[in-house]
Amino acid sequence: MTVSQAPPSGGRAGAPSSSEAHVEAPFLAPAPYVPLPAAIAVLLSGRGSNFVALADACERGDVPARIAVVVSDRPEARGLAIARERGLPVRAVPRTKGEPREAHDTRVVEAIEEAGARFVCLAGYMRILSGWFVERFALRVLNVHPALLPAFPGTDAQAQALRYGVRVAGATVHFVDAGVDSGPIAGQEAVPVLDRDTPELLSERILAVEHRLYPATLARILRGGWRLDGRRLVYPG
Repeated sequence: MTVSQAPPSGGRAGAPSSSEAHVEAPFLAPAPYVPLPAAIAVLLSGRGSNFVALADACERGDVPARIAVVVSDRPEARGLAIARERGLPVRAVPRTKGEPREAHDTRVVEAIEEAGARFVCLAGYMRILSGWFVERFALRVLNVHPALLPAFPGTDAQAQALRYGVRVAGATVHFVDAGVDSGPIAGQEAVPVLDRDTPELLSERILAVEHRLYPATLARILRGGWRLDGRRLVYPG
């Protein structure tokens, strides 16, 4: 059996070439996955509560990483203000009217690479990344979603869950690919759906889980040694 180790290679903060980006199973992540403490970029569009959870976990030493830059497509995003208050580098990269997605992503990547980041975490980033971006950071972009994927991808996941009548919802941390919430799953935690739940109440409980799950999963990914066999990610031990 041939085991690939292509994605983390390369000297700069970019990512593997397009030929490396199409990862074929099984893929064995080196340990550590990237040099530690990992330099990470956080992309956000709003309040950035998951960014705060990640930043706190980095400061405590729970995640072997430092936040190299916080990037937003919205200059007014509360998350950027919080990053400034914490003394973290920030970059606002608004999309201009009529700008193609890949052109905007190119400017975002420039901000990431200028900061020396080797890994990307999405924290409420409300834009779909282009295939070019995903290939450039193959298996080095994580996102957290308020549902147990593959159920209820996209927006308003909590309302989708309530409309469908499920008894268990939850949160998923996953790698980002060219689809919508469709990349390999790196971590999940269930949240019971209560009879009294509204989308707001369910969202609040799921968000508390996200704040634990996202840093813990990021730490496991960065430490490496995991295996990706098709879509199934297996951690060591």
